[in-house]
Amino acid sequence: MKLLSGTELAGYIKERQAKQVRNLRQSYSTHPKLAIIQTSDNEVIDTYVRMKQQYGADILVEVETHKPSNEKLMETIQTCNDDPAVHGIIIQLPLDDETQTEHAVNAVAPEKDVDGLGEQSRHVPATAVAIDWLLNGYNIELRGRKIAIVGNGRLVGAPLARIWRQAGYDVTVFDENSKNVAKNLRRYALIVSAAGAPNLITSQSIQPGAVVVDAATSAEHGKIVGDVADDVRQRKDLTITPEKGGVGPLTVVALFENVIHAARAAAGKPTDQASL
Repeated sequence: MKLLSGTELAGYIKERQAKQVRNLRQSYSTHPKLAIIQTSDNEVIDTYVRMKQQYGADILVEVETHKPSNEKLMETIQTCNDDPAVHGIIIQLPLDDETQTEHAVNAVAPEKDVDGLGEQSRHVPATAVAIDWLLNGYNIELRGRKIAIVGNGRLVGAPLARIWRQAGYDVTVFDENSKNVAKNLRRYALIVSAAGAPNLITSQSIQPGAVVVDAATSAEHGKIVGDVADDVRQRKDLTITPEKGGVGPLTVVALFENVIHAARAAAGKPTDQASL
């Protein structure tokens, strides 16, 4: 088994980002700031918010959190949009009132939408960038492979499928309406799972020598787990993300890459989008 660990790659990019932030603060008097807006509390959300706060502190990006009521959500978004000191805004999903999701993510100013969820966002979605970075960092060739993405959610599956299809890759998306998923997955040499359904991907679903990226997060018995069942990790022939330290560390890094890009643009120093 070959492990696709994002931790080492994240450390490399983190050093570069810290230097970029110091340059912005010292040379342009620009202090990058991220605003996180959440209306619901659960174990997964709270864990990832803490990760973002710690990462921001490490590279000197200020992270402020807002927990408005459902009624005050849109007002809070507008306040952050109007605040020139805020360079990035994320709507921490899921919202307490999920009927507000579409309106909320599209209310974020496009230049500050660092999660890339709004229709007019100027940023590439962070998790999609993270998965690209991870596979690129381990020299996993995507062109010519049959790729399956399990889950069509706003945070991972849908944006990743859009980006990869635009790049000309052979991508099939499986969602809750797909039939015979376990059987059909054996046709694919690369599987990215982001369904948020523990034990969804079993060993019988995976062809020999496949690449498996578990990008899902859900809470089970008080801990965060992915979609891949334990029997998959017993296989020696697979290239796979570890239970911890796979896509997650790079997702946080990619998010802050977008924050830094937004801050540089606000300082009149625009750059190209994120890359290794």
